[in-house]
Amino acid sequence: MMDGVDWSAGFYVGIFLLALVFLVFFFVVAKYVKLWFQAFVSGTPISLFNILGMSLRKIPPQTIVNARINSYKAGLKGISVADLETHYLAGGHVLEVVRAIIASEKANIPLGWKQATAIDLAGRDILGAVRTSVNPKVISCPPPSSGKYVTAVAKDGVQLLCKALVTVRTNLKQLVGGATEETVVARVGEGIVNAIGASETHANVLEAPQIITQLVLEKGLDSQTAFEILSIDIADISVGENIGAKLRIDQAESDKKIAEAKAEERRAMAVAAEQENIAKVTHMRSLVVEAEAEVPKAIAEAFRKGSFGVLDYYRMKNIQSDTRMRNSLAEEDRQENDGGHDRKQ
Repeated sequence: MMDGVDWSAGFYVGIFLLALVFLVFFFVVAKYVKLWFQAFVSGTPISLFNILGMSLRKIPPQTIVNARINSYKAGLKGISVADLETHYLAGGHVLEVVRAIIASEKANIPLGWKQATAIDLAGRDILGAVRTSVNPKVISCPPPSSGKYVTAVAKDGVQLLCKALVTVRTNLKQLVGGATEETVVARVGEGIVNAIGASETHANVLEAPQIITQLVLEKGLDSQTAFEILSIDIADISVGENIGAKLRIDQAESDKKIAEAKAEERRAMAVAAEQENIAKVTHMRSLVVEAEAEVPKAIAEAFRKGSFGVLDYYRMKNIQSDTRMRNSLAEEDRQENDGGHDRKQ
């Protein structure tokens, strides 16, 4: 009897444990069964073991199943579950790539799975690129956040301040490795500067701003970039400073300073020459004084030798006195003549 009771209790315990294991297995597998059933009713059957394998490989089954259903329903039957798993394991955004391919397919834009995954793995926004390719984007040159203008100077020296709007669309073929928006803005700004600089006068540019856009578009500024420039429109253009006049004023001021420096140099040389002449005159006067100092010595020597007598000495003194008197009278006449001339004036 005891054996029967023990067997009956063990039987019920076994049934309970089996039911518990079944419930756990059911709740664990239920979500995978749900995904399997969702794929089955969508016409894209994926085996339950494949869905379980995704979870074991740390791939979110929900993402892969949804991406597979979306691509299959959109007519992209060439994208397999293995392709989706591979791209996810490579670090890609599976759903965004699928949506981008669907959008390009509806817009008749050629975009294959390999190209789309390459763009996505390169770090570019593949879905945004496709949207920009369908709906062109407008880029301001320079950006509004900078608060600046593209400044250029025409041949007449007048500065012009410009703002341009550049309409672009994505070039999917050059999206990987192509230059970004900053390069497009820089090239357009360079083209505007060249176009204005080639104009004879600023009035020509103000009269026909399309001259700028025509010259810029002819340069093919979108080469090797991720965008294709559709149009360039001048949004604002105004007259700045007269750079040419300022440069001429600065040049004239510089020439004036150079001329003043040269004049000062010549004046300094003249002063130096004058001082040198004064020094020479002083030196000559010193020689005269020195020579005059030798006269008494010569007279004394002549007296000693007997070649110069007393009468000769007095005759020389009379001549000197007569010379001084004449010089004095001539000076008085000169002063009287100068005074009479001043009175007449």
